Amino acid sequence: MAFWVYILQCADGSYYTGHTDNLEMRIQQHHAGAIASCYTFNSSPLKLVFSQDFTTREEALASEQKIKGWSRKKKEAMMHGDWEEVSRLAKSHQTIRPELVEGRTELVEIGDPSIHPSTVRYAHGSGRTDGEALS
Repeated sequence: MAFWVYILQCADGSYYTGHTDNLEMRIQQHHAGAIASCYTFNSSPLKLVFSQDFTTREEALASEQKIKGWSRKKKEAMMHGDWEEVSRLAKSHQTIRPELVEGRTELVEIGDPSIHPSTVRYAHGSGRTDGEALS
């Protein structure tokens, strides 16, 4: 059995990312508005712009969660198969929320020389290095 991660482009231009074990049926459900609680319910027409198959549900879910955290530009680069741009965007968009940096009100790039590590609050004192400073 195959599992899929997919991206739909909504009528307003936004993207919806999901995963399923039956891509054709799931796309039909989105088009029909079969799931009232789904983001796509009032977003027709919808267009499938990306799909990738996986051998396990866990892999598809992990891919979905990763993609959901990406910027629009990074998603579009992936959809076009531009992996060099995906990599560039991954490096250039590592930011810390301003409320996590003492005295800052704007997003701060990871590696900004004006930010001393001691001024950043990390989740559970983890000293995370993946660019995901949390409160």
